[in-house]
Amino acid sequence: MSTDDPAAGSAGEVSRRRLLTAAGAAGAAGLTLGAAGGAVARAATTGPGPTALATVGSTEVAFHGEHQPGITTPMQSHGQLIAFDLTAGAGRKEAAALMRRWSALAAELMAGGTAEQSGRDTGVALDAGPSSLTVTFGFGHGFFDRTGLVARRPAGLDPLPAFSADRLDPRRSHGDLWVQIGADDALVAFHALRAVQRAAGKTARVRWQMNGFNRSAGATERPMTTRNLMGQVDGTNNPKPSEPDFDRRIFVAAESDQEWLTGGSYAVVRRIRMLLDDWEGLSLKRQEAVIGRRKSDGAPLTGGTETTELALDQRDSDGKLIIPDNAHARISAPEQNGGAAMLRRPFSYHDGIGPDGVPDAGLLFVCWQADPLRGFVPVQRKLDRGDALSEFIRHEASGLYAVPGGAGRGEYVGQRLLES
Repeated sequence: MSTDDPAAGSAGEVSRRRLLTAAGAAGAAGLTLGAAGGAVARAATTGPGPTALATVGSTEVAFHGEHQPGITTPMQSHGQLIAFDLTAGAGRKEAAALMRRWSALAAELMAGGTAEQSGRDTGVALDAGPSSLTVTFGFGHGFFDRTGLVARRPAGLDPLPAFSADRLDPRRSHGDLWVQIGADDALVAFHALRAVQRAAGKTARVRWQMNGFNRSAGATERPMTTRNLMGQVDGTNNPKPSEPDFDRRIFVAAESDQEWLTGGSYAVVRRIRMLLDDWEGLSLKRQEAVIGRRKSDGAPLTGGTETTELALDQRDSDGKLIIPDNAHARISAPEQNGGAAMLRRPFSYHDGIGPDGVPDAGLLFVCWQADPLRGFVPVQRKLDRGDALSEFIRHEASGLYAVPGGAGRGEYVGQRLLES
């Protein structure tokens, strides 16, 4: 399989992406992208159904680049998270071949192609364009043991500390390899998931898989920060690419302990179950006190708009803090954690009713940072000690992955590690 330009097709082939782009140019209203606190929504279109479909479907994200896609890419409507373990006997050589296959496949699918290079395609996404599809790859702690690359394992992959609120299921945690798939169409995301699973062949087996969702493209009148299943605006204080220190906080610098990770990042993945029956039993006033923000628009209880800074010292006429001392917004604020920041990019999930008779629903929390010991860990430690929200959530699974930088044309993700 050639990796010189895996997204390219034959000269006579008319891709679904080009067809949809042409349809959008002929009659679609323009696609509007906007961000607030890292969350992204698309402006609604006013034309008939096919117009909106073509507009959403024709959006393409580049696979090749300095960083992998799916980190700063606007949040998509559908997500698939999947972890693999290398099989017995699979080592560095087999892992390199797998990453070569996966990278070529991801480039092809993200350009709106099928999975024909793997020899067969399910046909699930034949009628859709790329739909903002992204495929992102990461390596877990055990990957380096199995490939004989322990000396190249970065310090940032040291296991996360235990937290008192953790109720972790090891069967749904960790993994040698991690893949994040996002798309604005559920069938496109599922198609990519199945293609990645099939391409793993005998080299890797699935350890766990989870699927999630966000608000759909065009569902709101204007671009807005997304809401989670508690109904709260979620993502307000996310660092933004326009900030001068964004790259330093999110991406691994060239002077790190492992040069192969330059331009990459670390992903912390947590399955956080929300105890929705308990939460929904609270009054609106109590919910807002737990979070420290208004539910209606995400603004601080001290006033202003969603992006107004928290007035953490402001008190009411009785001398009480308006934003309670255990409010989630207060405890997680960067200024309360020595400037610690992470780029949160989660998906909600709902897996029906659990054995306990309550919704098995919550957040597939994914956050990105240049160093988890300076990003996720200090914030989570502080939340663990006194966050009012902790009473209404349960951390049920966890993973930490080193995500290499992006691949150039003719390269595959992880090549600097596996061929060094």
